[in-house]
Formats: sequence, C-alpha cells, structure tokens
Amino acid sequence: MDFMLGSRRRSRASLCTTVAEYAGLWGWTVVPGARVVRGGTCSCGAPDCAAPGAHPLPGGTGITPGTPLERIRSVWEEAEDASVLLRVGVSFDVIDVGERAGARALARLERMGTRLGPVLATPTGRALFFVAPGAAGELPELLYRMGWDDADLDLRSLGPGDHVTAPPSDLGSYGPVRWLRRPAPSPSGGHGTVPPPEARLVLGTLAYACHRERRSAASRLVPS
Repeated sequence: MDFMLGSRRRSRASLCTTVAEYAGLWGWTVVPGARVVRGGTCSCGAPDCAAPGAHPLPGGTGITPGTPLERIRSVWEEAEDASVLLRVGVSFDVIDVGERAGARALARLERMGTRLGPVLATPTGRALFFVAPGAAGELPELLYRMGWDDADLDLRSLGPGDHVTAPPSDLGSYGPVRWLRRPAPSPSGGHGTVPPPEARLVLGTLAYACHRERRSAASRLVPS
C-alpha cells in the first residue's frame, strides 16, 4: 500500500511539472478535463457528449502562464485523475488531419525548411498541427484560394472554444496521446515556444497530403 501511494504521489508530481512546463515555459493555457473511459465514452457521463475526453471539467480552473507550481498542485488535487487539456484559440489554433497524411506532410514540410509548431498525434489516428491563432476562421477562404475548397479532404480546424488533449494524458483504452513534433524553445532564449506558423504556410502541403492519402485509400479498396 505504501509503495502504491508513493508511486501515485510521484506520478502526480510529474504531472504537475508537465503542466507547469506547458504554462510557464511554452505559454499555453492548461485546463483539467474529462477523460475517455471504457467504450470510448466520456467521464462526464453524457451519452451524447460531443467531445469525449476533450472538454474541461465543470468549474475547472485554467492554468495560465505564470501560475505558481503550488497553485497547479492545488488545482490537480481538486480534479483528481483529470486529463491535461490545452486551450485552443489563445496561443494557437489547430489543423486536424489523419495521422498518415499528417506524417507525410510533416516530413515534406521539414525537408522544405518550413517553420513549424508542435504536432500532436492521437491514438485514434489524428495529427494535430499547431498554427497561429485565427486559422479556424480563415480556413475556408484559404482552401478556396488554394483550389482545395471543393475537394473531399479529411481536414478540419480547431479554434476558440476547443481543447486538445496533451501528453501524458490518454484516450482511455485507445492509448496515450504523444508528440509527433515536440515544442521547441523560442530562439530569443526567453519564455515561450517558437511561434506557430501562419496556416497558409502549411495548409497547401497538408491538403495535398490528405488528397493523396484519400486516393491511396480508395485504390487499396479496388480488387486487384
């Protein structure tokens, strides 16, 4: 019993350190959130929950940049077993694509030397690209300008009011969320991460990768 209690305390201390890093080092707002439980349902108990494991707990307190570690510990003690959510629409928006297409696009963007932000991978097969705030509102217009507005793309944006689940949290039996591309420190040497890119700098490559992946998936369904 003592061993289990000590392990749990170490785990909670590690979690609080991670939350402090997200808020203090990277400048993100972190919120204790609901969890995905058995069968992919949400711990909030709503059978028709629109965002299982990806919404704040009722009355959950947001951890903003500069929040002291003791306050973070206090918040997580009050929200035992909460998942770690990052608030979208403040420091970044998100472009959400299938993980296969996302990995292909990420490799190409890195070869091109494009400035990139962090990229999350979910155990449900999604890749979440952090981009500059405002992307959610401008995405339809950008796709139109790039000629992708009438394409059937597995691509969407997340913006103000949305949240993403961050490591070390998981999505229940689906598995853990992980970084495809970890946050990098600001080149100025101060607090904060490298500013996420404008959506227009990565959207064309992401759209092409989604289009290519859809064609590849369709071809795999055709009998040889």
